[in-house]
Amino acid sequence: MPHVEMRTEIIVTPGESTKRLDHFLANRDPYFSRTALQRLILESHITVDGQSVKPSHKIKPGDRIVLTVPRPEPIEIEPEDIPVEVMYEDEVLLVINKTAGLVVHPAPGHWSGTLVNALLHHMVQREGNLSNIGGKERPGLVHRLDKDTTGVMVVAKNDQAHRSLASQFKQHSIKRVYEAVVWEKPKANQGRIALAIGRDTKDRKKFSARTTRPKESLTMYRVLERFGKCASHLELIPGTGRTHQLRVHLNSLNCPILGDATYGGKKVMAVQDIVVPRVMLHAKVLGFVHPATQKELLLQAPLPLDIVGVMEGLRNATSTADRRSTERNEK
Repeated sequence: MPHVEMRTEIIVTPGESTKRLDHFLANRDPYFSRTALQRLILESHITVDGQSVKPSHKIKPGDRIVLTVPRPEPIEIEPEDIPVEVMYEDEVLLVINKTAGLVVHPAPGHWSGTLVNALLHHMVQREGNLSNIGGKERPGLVHRLDKDTTGVMVVAKNDQAHRSLASQFKQHSIKRVYEAVVWEKPKANQGRIALAIGRDTKDRKKFSARTTRPKESLTMYRVLERFGKCASHLELIPGTGRTHQLRVHLNSLNCPILGDATYGGKKVMAVQDIVVPRVMLHAKVLGFVHPATQKELLLQAPLPLDIVGVMEGLRNATSTADRRSTERNEK
């Protein structure tokens, strides 16, 4: 089967500032890296007003940019015998407790060893199928969790279930509760974070309020426990489902999630001499209306041992520090 050609046409708007062509396209469409865009420009797959140009070409309002490039064939995903903790399963859906370090679907750098590979193996064992709406690379996936995030995920076995669940996510009627251990502590014990975010204009791997395409996003938080002044244990309820939303919102409070070097830097990788093994974020609760029975289904996954271990370490370190402070005051 021949590759399908993808053609995109962009007219530069009057409000757009003058900038390099490769920078403009990289900020606009995260599908391609800047290096890939530069190669496409040099190979004349990207033109401006019908002319071949250089990556450094300065675009201006009214320019007509055309990108023509063949789409690669979808890869064939092989089933792999990777352990998956099943929390609930019936004929139309599957709910799992995702482990840390597991990439959800195949992508550059992770063509195997993903949750999708594990799900395909799981379904082969049961002679079943997954929904096809997400395409060959994302069978059954209605939503996703980041590689280092643990917790509850729902997977659709047929297209009807997929559409029902996707609609609930879109309407924000899904019940979702997360827990996180964060740097220092919020000023208030509870609150809401309303911050529009999108892909960062300077670092396309990150999301922030510094973006050309802000999307409204909302997170409610509540402090469950404070570990002195160095860290806190929070409950998080997302009102929307933007990429990296919880990580970006907590960083906006100057309370990045421990272990999240992308948004918190090196300081969040170890606290009170306690090494943080990964992003301390866990999807604890997922509730939704079952696509077939129309009954509410609520699943809950306990905090994984690595997060519990970090919290115990912080608790002990805080207790020791408080005891030493009391002893000094008594002298």
